[in-house]
Amino acid sequence: MVRDRRSRGGLGAQQQGVVARCASHRLLHPCRISVPVSALAKLLEHPALWRGNTLAPVRTASVASGFPRLDRELPGGGWPTGALTEILVAGHGIGEVSMLLPALARLSSAGRWQIWIAPPHAPYAPTLVQAGIALARLIVVTPEHQCDALWAIEQALRSSVCGAVVGWLPAARRAVPYAALRRLQVAAEDNDVVVLLFRPAAAGRESSPAVLRLSIEPAAAGHLTVHILKRRGLPAEAPIHLNLNRHHAVDRRHPAKTPARSIPTGEPIN
Repeated sequence: MVRDRRSRGGLGAQQQGVVARCASHRLLHPCRISVPVSALAKLLEHPALWRGNTLAPVRTASVASGFPRLDRELPGGGWPTGALTEILVAGHGIGEVSMLLPALARLSSAGRWQIWIAPPHAPYAPTLVQAGIALARLIVVTPEHQCDALWAIEQALRSSVCGAVVGWLPAARRAVPYAALRRLQVAAEDNDVVVLLFRPAAAGRESSPAVLRLSIEPAAAGHLTVHILKRRGLPAEAPIHLNLNRHHAVDRRHPAKTPARSIPTGEPIN
């Protein structure tokens, strides 16, 4: 009974001694800690750290989007490589592919292969050529089911031969499994490839392992409004308004007379 009263009434002599020694220790007084300025500056340069008022540093190369206003808001100054990027759209044909063409053309000029998987419409080949994309190094895959599209995207990433993989995942009754998206992110980390995945706007309610997540919506003719939903570092404060270069735009008024190989002729994709 005496022991119980002592435990309820306060700390014993031994415990009080431990607390007293800890209280006198310098580590419990951060204001007394002296860190050389040079050491602190070196620590802040570590790639695993970022300041709350800046964009996070990136360890891999980036591909400029062709839109300086957008590049200034993307960590690394462009579309990231070795990471999954999601672009959420309310519908197709609003200029979403036109937004990608400058970067894809840059990769094409460097001799890199591109794989487009499950596009909703046939790409308009003459416009791709005009934008600077070599059709000889463009592969278009048209799987019938979402699970097949996910498998094809993962295999393309693991092939280590692509400069860019662009995929479309349409709206479905069931949400895309997080584990499936995580597999794409892991596969992308092992390769120097730009991974751009179009998903419906409703997918914004679902969690995603994507490093970069955007949503886009049409504005005035030839313009897009881009919202950065997720990025490494400081959250975006305001949407970005892009004026699409008409040289890169795809004109939906004309049918696709010369579609890219391995896909049926159909409505051109914008």
